[in-house]
Amino acid sequence: MSAPRPMSRRRLVAAGAAAVVAAGVTGIPAHAASNTTTAGDSAAKPTIVLVHGAFADGSSWSPVIERLQCAGYTVRSVANPLRGLTTDAAYVRSVLTSITGPVVLAGHSYGGAVITAAAAGIPQVKALVYVAAFVPDEGEVLGELSARYPGSQLQPALTAIPAPAADGSQGLDLYIRDDLFPGVFAQDVPAATARTLASVQRPLSASSFTDTAPAAAWRTIPSWNLVSTRDQVIPPELQRFQAQRAGSRTVEVASSHLALYSHPGAVSDLIKAAARSVGR
Repeated sequence: MSAPRPMSRRRLVAAGAAAVVAAGVTGIPAHAASNTTTAGDSAAKPTIVLVHGAFADGSSWSPVIERLQCAGYTVRSVANPLRGLTTDAAYVRSVLTSITGPVVLAGHSYGGAVITAAAAGIPQVKALVYVAAFVPDEGEVLGELSARYPGSQLQPALTAIPAPAADGSQGLDLYIRDDLFPGVFAQDVPAATARTLASVQRPLSASSFTDTAPAAAWRTIPSWNLVSTRDQVIPPELQRFQAQRAGSRTVEVASSHLALYSHPGAVSDLIKAAARSVGR
């Protein structure tokens, strides 16, 4: 599937707001028609909760959300605080416990580490989906995990700015340099879209790379994993190692780190596969 058209900043913000609304969609494509439901059947479908990664917001899932809503799913795209793994997981956990019924929980990039910690011990989370993501085990540190495999171009592209930490102490916020964002993060996304995403990126607390993962939900919850084979942020070999260790059902896509934009069909298909497994 070709990449979506470049989106203006106004459209990105609007899409982010739409991400948390379950809407009826007309003009459903033929390939999605078999997955649609009537209003009476929709209650049987799990709620899909999406967690974005670093340097992004909930609208990063917009191309995927459109496809999931067309298939009849209720979707919530969570505003990941990006204030550190412990803080972020606690927030996502609070969102999960507010949802009634089964949940399929998906995380992109750093969001994978967040869902791994947040879902532990929550019975309504029935499936985990990782998209070009970190999938740490309990006790692991993302910075150390990433260093096990060469190939990431993220570190030299980062800019650090002093900022208050979650506990009020002095911390550091990390950004990707605007001029390096397209080549490192989104090399197969239309240039105008990549530039817009660079300009609206949200900072990540540097503590996210030094926090210890408090739990590993994939040890008790079935998982699916999309490996981006052209990823320059999380090396593909690290993605494969994590997927194998977690026993994930895995697909590989020739994508940059931002498969949400360059291959939204493949991402949404994997999430739907996980959703179809719920209740079986």
